[in-house]
Amino acid sequence: MATFYHYHQTPLGTLLLASDGENLQLLGFPTGAMKRSHDSGWKRDDEPFKAVIKQLDQYFDGSRQDFDLPLRPKGTEFQRRVWQALQQIPYGETWSYGELARYIGDSNASRAVGAANGINPIPVIIPCHRVIGSNGKLTGFSGGLEAKAFLLNLESIRRAPGLDCGLQTLEG
Repeated sequence: MATFYHYHQTPLGTLLLASDGENLQLLGFPTGAMKRSHDSGWKRDDEPFKAVIKQLDQYFDGSRQDFDLPLRPKGTEFQRRVWQALQQIPYGETWSYGELARYIGDSNASRAVGAANGINPIPVIIPCHRVIGSNGKLTGFSGGLEAKAFLLNLESIRRAPGLDCGLQTLEG
């Protein structure tokens, strides 16, 4: 099956989007640990990404809090379980790795949850940026800590009044 790609300009920089033509499979950052570019065998085609682009633009302008897109992230059964759980973290809120591990039913899996979180192939849309350290501090993010802080700040500004997302600033 062919893989299609598109580059989309956002406040985080130019993001790589990849799809099988129906399902989003990858969102890659221009910088950070998961810096990505398209593979030589992929086909450039903007058509499969119209809904993704629209929803990303709405998210970044503050008019969308939840994504409604067909996703097919590639990973193990455990990783997919973690990525499904990430989608349950409400907009503007954060969970610790321990809370996420408890949510999936394995309170001893904080490190494994962290590892799965760290290789989430569709960040932003599968909101791994909403997971923070148990001490409330920002921890690793595939797009870099500045991108994570940006996303959490975007959501904290636009969340419902009175909702405390527990965001703390980066330490210098």
